[in-house]
Amino acid sequence: MTQTAKALLVDDRRENLMALEAILQGLPVQSVAVESGEAALKQLLVDDFAVILLDAQMPDMDGFETASHIKRRERTRHVPIIFLTAADKDAQLALRGYAVGAVDYLTKPFDPWVLRAKVSVFVELWVKTRQLAAQSDVVRERDAQWRVLTEAVDEATALLRGDDGPESRERAVDLLEQARWGNTA
Repeated sequence: MTQTAKALLVDDRRENLMALEAILQGLPVQSVAVESGEAALKQLLVDDFAVILLDAQMPDMDGFETASHIKRRERTRHVPIIFLTAADKDAQLALRGYAVGAVDYLTKPFDPWVLRAKVSVFVELWVKTRQLAAQSDVVRERDAQWRVLTEAVDEATALLRGDDGPESRERAVDLLEQARWGNTA
């Protein structure tokens, strides 16, 4: 059950969203495009994302306010945000972007291959994180099984050392067989 990585694209201009979708085409990521900060926050309630591409300057809720809300939520605070903006005139905007938690800040026009490379890195990190979590679950499950088996062996050993007759040996064998097949009582 492999989950596809998703990229949240946030821009108030539909043509910019279509351009971003075209740039990301062919990458192992599903693009989800929304046209406002509020819509982005709603989308983050229902989906997990590998990366967010966020327009800094939007009406109503701008990208900085949106990012601030994203970083305050426990569920989304670690999602990397790349700000995209046409405003190149003010270095303070980039500082503001980093201050609210952005991992990068690109001004338009940007090199689409650079953006693809950055998104690819975050998608790969997202996939590796999911793989590690799944492996961790397997290890926890095996540890639990090991504890059950160890307890059964310890109990069976105690019964056999007590040598209270055939009933003890029978109970020890039952315990070991149950543990072997995962049917602990």
